[in-house]
Amino acid sequence: MVSRLLSSAFTSAPLLLSLATLGWAGNTIAGRLAIGEVSPLVIVFMRWTIVFSILLMTKRKELPAALPKLKGKWPWVFMMGALGLSFFNTLFYIAAQSTTAINLGLIQCAMPMFILIGVTLILKTKLTFSQIIGTILTMAGVLLIISKGDISLLVGLQINKGDWIMLGACIFYAGYTIGLQNRPDIDNMTMMTVFAGAAWVLSIPILLIEVTQGTAQWPATQLAWLIVLFISLIPSFMSQVFYMRGVDLIGPDRAGVYSNLVPIYSAALGVLILNEAFGFYHFLSITIVITGLTVISRSKPIENHLVN
Repeated sequence: MVSRLLSSAFTSAPLLLSLATLGWAGNTIAGRLAIGEVSPLVIVFMRWTIVFSILLMTKRKELPAALPKLKGKWPWVFMMGALGLSFFNTLFYIAAQSTTAINLGLIQCAMPMFILIGVTLILKTKLTFSQIIGTILTMAGVLLIISKGDISLLVGLQINKGDWIMLGACIFYAGYTIGLQNRPDIDNMTMMTVFAGAAWVLSIPILLIEVTQGTAQWPATQLAWLIVLFISLIPSFMSQVFYMRGVDLIGPDRAGVYSNLVPIYSAALGVLILNEAFGFYHFLSITIVITGLTVISRSKPIENHLVN
């Protein structure tokens, strides 16, 4: 009976995509809980060590056939591993040191906006009117959240540095998403294994920054280990598997709309678990951002590959 329930669940796109986004929202909570338990660059290194090990065992039979297709593309592989995985995660966990889980979730909604801007500037793609309106709305919602509802803070640049760092992380991930158009004909999970391997290699010199500065903090408590394992197994692995299965079931355009749940889940979890304050400007920002993302999602779809 349990196997039948699991089989049924794996054919339900709404359930799978809701669980995937809940896992990504949980990453914002884990990033905040990690403060004082494990340092950001140690998290990045351990995360990709665990994820790459799991994927390597899972896809070891498919990798030999995939490697010839990557001939001449290894600089691209490592660039993608750097932009979308190592650098994004590094800035994400650094940002978590000085901003709230609610903000981390909401600011991630800037990614579709940066992707649209990127394809316009880099690929010379013409945006539709609805994409322009959606981008403006999303930008307004993000500016509202980082200014805490007080636009005068933007003028004086008196903004939490964690919010700016998270915006930088979103720019890196947007570059990764745009770069996916050059992906060779390799299935999603095998390609993810290759990216995770590149991210793991790149996480080593990044980790050395903390080691040489004497700021590296390795997990030493039960909570620290639980945080590392949660980040590695849920948002990094299971959410990705659920999301890709959801895309297979209903297509990338409709699946991408479920990313709108991340800020809602992040806000709810931030309030329930971390006792973060939820203000009216949070509600207003969520409303504006989701409206903008919905407008964008109903225009000409741009395939969205989320790896948090």
